[in-house]
Amino acid sequence: MKKSILVFIFIILGGFNNLFCQSIKVKLSGKIIEETTQEPLPYVNVLLKKISDSTFVTGSISDDAGLFVLNDVNSGEYVLEASFIGFESLKVPVFVGSNSPFLNLGELSLKASFQELGEVEVVGQQDAVGTKLDKKTYDLSDNISQTGGSVLQAMQNLPGVAIQEGKVQIRGNDRITVLIDGKQTALTGFGNQTGLDNLPASAVEKIEIINNPSAKFDTNGNGGIINIILKKEQKQGVNGSVGLALGLGAMWEKKANLPGIRPQYQNTPKINPSLSLNFRKKDLNFFIQADNLYTQTLNKNEFVVRTYNDGTIINQQLKRNRNTNFLTTRAGVDWSINSANTLTISGLFGSEKIIDRGDQPFYNADYSEQLRLWQFLEDELKTTVMATAAFQHKFSDPGHTLSAGMNYTFHREDEQYFFTNTLPNSVGQDAFKLLSDENVLDWTLDYVKPLRQGRLEMGMKLRRRWIPTNMQFFPGLNSPIDSLAGGAATYRETIPAVYGNYIYETKKLEAEIGLRVEYVNLNYEVNPDHPTYKSDGYNYFQPFPNTRISYKVNDFNKLTLSYNRRVDRPNEVDIRIFPKYDDAEIIKVGNPALKPQFTNSFELGWKAGWNSGYLYSAIYHRMVNGTITRISTTVPDSRLIYAIFQNADKSYNSGIELIWNQEVNDWYTFDLNLTGYHNQIDAFTVENLYPKPHTFTAEKQEVFSGNVKWNSKFKFSENFSGQVSVIYLAPDLIPQGRIDSRFSVDVGLKRVIQNGKGEVFFNATDLFNTLVINRTIQGNDFSYTSADYYETQVLRIGYTRKF
Repeated sequence: MKKSILVFIFIILGGFNNLFCQSIKVKLSGKIIEETTQEPLPYVNVLLKKISDSTFVTGSISDDAGLFVLNDVNSGEYVLEASFIGFESLKVPVFVGSNSPFLNLGELSLKASFQELGEVEVVGQQDAVGTKLDKKTYDLSDNISQTGGSVLQAMQNLPGVAIQEGKVQIRGNDRITVLIDGKQTALTGFGNQTGLDNLPASAVEKIEIINNPSAKFDTNGNGGIINIILKKEQKQGVNGSVGLALGLGAMWEKKANLPGIRPQYQNTPKINPSLSLNFRKKDLNFFIQADNLYTQTLNKNEFVVRTYNDGTIINQQLKRNRNTNFLTTRAGVDWSINSANTLTISGLFGSEKIIDRGDQPFYNADYSEQLRLWQFLEDELKTTVMATAAFQHKFSDPGHTLSAGMNYTFHREDEQYFFTNTLPNSVGQDAFKLLSDENVLDWTLDYVKPLRQGRLEMGMKLRRRWIPTNMQFFPGLNSPIDSLAGGAATYRETIPAVYGNYIYETKKLEAEIGLRVEYVNLNYEVNPDHPTYKSDGYNYFQPFPNTRISYKVNDFNKLTLSYNRRVDRPNEVDIRIFPKYDDAEIIKVGNPALKPQFTNSFELGWKAGWNSGYLYSAIYHRMVNGTITRISTTVPDSRLIYAIFQNADKSYNSGIELIWNQEVNDWYTFDLNLTGYHNQIDAFTVENLYPKPHTFTAEKQEVFSGNVKWNSKFKFSENFSGQVSVIYLAPDLIPQGRIDSRFSVDVGLKRVIQNGKGEVFFNATDLFNTLVINRTIQGNDFSYTSADYYETQVLRIGYTRKF
């Protein structure tokens, strides 16, 4: 009885990193040799049978080198039989687990027929997409209610994920590393989430969420890793797909403008054409993917009330009409040089054009006097070019590989702002221009060796990153712009790293232990004439271990304990010395003295499954040293608020995550996601240097928060399906304040037509137009509340045709 109660408690409080329990195909390999001479034996019959009833599963014949391969084997217990004329038949028990895509049985010896047979026990394991212990995988084609939008929008309904202030949060943490096809790129940002709201979801096949990354991944991102897998066909001949999605947003006004400014965007169009082509013939495979997402959006419509300690009250609105066009194209070739060697060369081009037209009126307490009207035009062009070469050598036994890769990314940010600053007694014209060129070169080498009871992974990586940036300010009459804070700055980063990872598995026990050792040298060279900041940087040599131990109670239940150590290095934008004026009186500035934050994470878990569903749960705790947060303060004799990144002291993130997936009947399936967490930042004191030195002290902040997501999927017929997603986000902690609860409902319908080659869909996000972002911030001598009524409700229709 006590044992049953303990198991039940673990189900409720635990977590297990493997979300799904699917049947996975795996390759078994080995080598048949003659025991006495140790010479390879060709033409040996190799059969695999179920251990339960001796049912034949698959078979093969060894080649001239004695090697054999058995394909498409599911997880389970088997007997391998090897027979050859003149030799005793060999029977070997084989266990296939769930952690590696290959099982290497090693050398199996056959004895001459007059010799007795000795039994050999061999244990193996399996792994495939979507069932790894450290990740959850979501196919975007199943997310009907968010089809046709951006990747960021497509993530809103995923279990364990929340969107807050345009950033993805996993378990209440937005320090996420975003990868594309396993690589960091400037398309989504190195160390941040830039571009997710503009990258078309139509280009994406699936999304992986990795809560506890192993040592083979870069150490950045203490909240976890999001890996975006782009579409790529593998079929023979010419094939692909073409699609078009159309949308309409801002169909009515949530909240009217303050007097005297330009109208809000209404009835905003969304257009997303996509094309995927693939040609595979013999040893060559050519592929190309092109997607374009054009949107008009009421990107921001925020109403703010600022209250200062002397009793002054300022009312303001920030309304931003945004036009965005994001084109992304990807093309390349896979060349199978021979049976052992392959080479892939690919390129990616992304172009993001943004036009923002913003209005920001400032009024006194009773709205009787307009204090300032700040209007701006932002003209921004972001260009990304990426070139990748990847070579892989396959040894004779499947899964035994040596891979080398090179990835170069160039990202240009060309940004111009033009301002009209209208005061009661003057009108000024202000402007600034920013040009930033990001260059990143990665060299990688990875080695994988399947073993009898697991596999060994080793590798190294070298990154060189350099970003020359130049900002020029052109202030007008009575301008709030700090014209002396411009100039040139150059960010330089060198990171060599090596790693090793060992995975072990038996029928009851799984273990993984890894270590990544990383050296970082970062220098930020600042214009010597800058009035506040000087050149700065840091370096460190640090180990980053990871461990995971799992115990299989039975085929449906598993207990897991994991630990890893990770780091968040400040991104170049976080330390950028130039103030940003998309808000005239709440100004964002970087900090060259910002240092990395280091995180230790622990997770205990349980996964319980049954024939028609599963319960996934996780209890976790993260401890962060040198917490990176943005501090908002004022300086004497000024109403301007400066938001500057700083290293606070320690912070903690603890919580529980539950996912219940249930197939109720043939036409209805749901998944219910509950996430609850406690966030805490200890009391700290920091000194902001910009625009002049001043000290800020914060009391301890903590909050209990979480979210609930209910995804209901309906199968009305074989070719007609639907989805309803309900999301509730509880009040949460933000730097120096809180954000109120939020609620929305998304719906979608999809019908397969044209004998499975065509597909049409309709969906509506935030169906009842309920999403409003309310915040409260407490500064050193001020507080403010805000409510953002930006565009959240969008209707979309679309069509995709495969050929």
